[in-house]
Amino acid sequence: MDLLPKVFANPIDKEINNVQTMYRDNEIRNDKPVNITKKINEIFASPNHVYKSKVKIIYKDHEEIREIVGKTNLNLLTLDGKLIKITDIMDIEKI
Repeated sequence: MDLLPKVFANPIDKEINNVQTMYRDNEIRNDKPVNITKKINEIFASPNHVYKSKVKIIYKDHEEIREIVGKTNLNLLTLDGKLIKITDIMDIEKI
């Protein structure tokens, strides 16, 4: 008692290679995205942060060490008066 029609399966007579290799040009990508705002807030909320914190800021094309003293919604303020856009920062860590 066959109620369903027969299905034709085409025979596979060749090797299947559907693995693709992808390359990127010198980009550093982590499996988990870095929440920069959260990391900055943790630095300022730290009991070790009294007036300034020495941090390593990693940008897309370079990194630098700065002493940060304040922040706004868009920028970090350094001890030497430089404004750093938070959107330009790829990662930040306290030294």
